[in-house]
Amino acid sequence: MDIAGKVFIVTGGASGLGEGTARMLASNAGKVIIADLQVDRGEAVAKELGGRFVKCDVSQEADGQAVIAAATAAGKLMGLVNCAGIAPAAKTVGKEGAHALSLFSKVVTVNLIGSFNMIRLAAEAMCRNAPEPTGERGVLISTASGRAVPYGLWYIEERGQLFIPPGVDVYEGMIIGENARANDLDVNVTKEKKQTNMRASTADEAVRLIPPRKLGLEQAIEFINDDELVEVTPNHIRLRKRILSANMRPKRAE
Repeated sequence: MDIAGKVFIVTGGASGLGEGTARMLASNAGKVIIADLQVDRGEAVAKELGGRFVKCDVSQEADGQAVIAAATAAGKLMGLVNCAGIAPAAKTVGKEGAHALSLFSKVVTVNLIGSFNMIRLAAEAMCRNAPEPTGERGVLISTASGRAVPYGLWYIEERGQLFIPPGVDVYEGMIIGENARANDLDVNVTKEKKQTNMRASTADEAVRLIPPRKLGLEQAIEFINDDELVEVTPNHIRLRKRILSANMRPKRAE
């Protein structure tokens, strides 16, 4: 994706992974909106990067709406990076008794509800975007190595068009489909469905997938962008990112 001039929200952007993400976006001429509860640190980082800070509790709708409003006012919102989260250390049962339910509830509220809150609000705003004049499209990128399983493919199928069937060995950075939106999306198609002791019906175990789109060598070469490669072996034609690690991978060259 062309980052330059586009607006990106980074939750938890005042420190840690969020700050690193914000700095990467700014270094590529992106406009950064830092959403965090750390006011002093958040304002300092935003000022240094030429971005904007918005105090935000990601689990609160009003705070999320304020962040979206700031982002859309700054330009074309093209991305949200959720880095806000907490991980307090506590045992299920410790010397002082059982794990505090309030602490667990807080973790779920921030990490789960907060992430979903920001995703839904940002997605709503980005749905209003006009298509890029360059016709940029995105891809689905595997974030794990292993074997693609039906549930893992089914889970992300609605987000685009798959290139592989179940049972195919995948690795991090391998392109396994085309995203329906104009951005790269890291996914895990090796994710197994969680097993339970009880089944509501056998239909729950049956996963029906749309047949994948098969690319020949010529089609694969036409499909890739500058930051992608076609990998050809005697038995397979694969697409992959030039830099496999999602953490090390820069955005597409401008």
